[in-house]
Amino acid sequence: MTEKEKMLAGLVYDATDATLLRELMQTRERICDYNALRPSETTKMKAILKALFAHIGDDGIIINQPFRCDYGKQISVGRRFFANFNLTILDEARVTIGDDCFIGPNVSIYTACHSTDPAERNSRQEWALPVTIGHNVWIGGGATILPGVTIGDNVTIGAGSVVVGDIPADTIAVGNPCKVVRNIATDNQ
Repeated sequence: MTEKEKMLAGLVYDATDATLLRELMQTRERICDYNALRPSETTKMKAILKALFAHIGDDGIIINQPFRCDYGKQISVGRRFFANFNLTILDEARVTIGDDCFIGPNVSIYTACHSTDPAERNSRQEWALPVTIGHNVWIGGGATILPGVTIGDNVTIGAGSVVVGDIPADTIAVGNPCKVVRNIATDNQ
């Protein structure tokens, strides 16, 4: 397997692989172009994102500048997606975001994992776990979504939360670590 194939399979891979580093640089060039556009140049913005991402829903996408990602090709977003300023997505693994999702400013979504052992970490060996965000999700400003997390449909994640584990559908979750504080379905009956 190539290092990229290992990365996409969730296996340990060499993050210094020349092919991966070349792809990272190509993505950084595209992101630099995206972030340099005037806010009124929405057609050019959408064209860059369409070329960069694996999938974009038909009903539009808005990502306020600046935006950062590692590869782009592992990112899929649904219809009517909105992200505010300073969205960062480290997409070494698949990041899937459903329809009608809103992301506040300064949100980070991470898939890359590193060893807690310094010698292992310094070897530049890493792995990645996918992140899945359902439909109708609102992620408050400054939230961080960690590798391997699944957030269900109709969820609100409070501002500043650090999401370390799965969040079930129809809930409001807040804090560090992020925990469910309210069930929307049962509270509204």
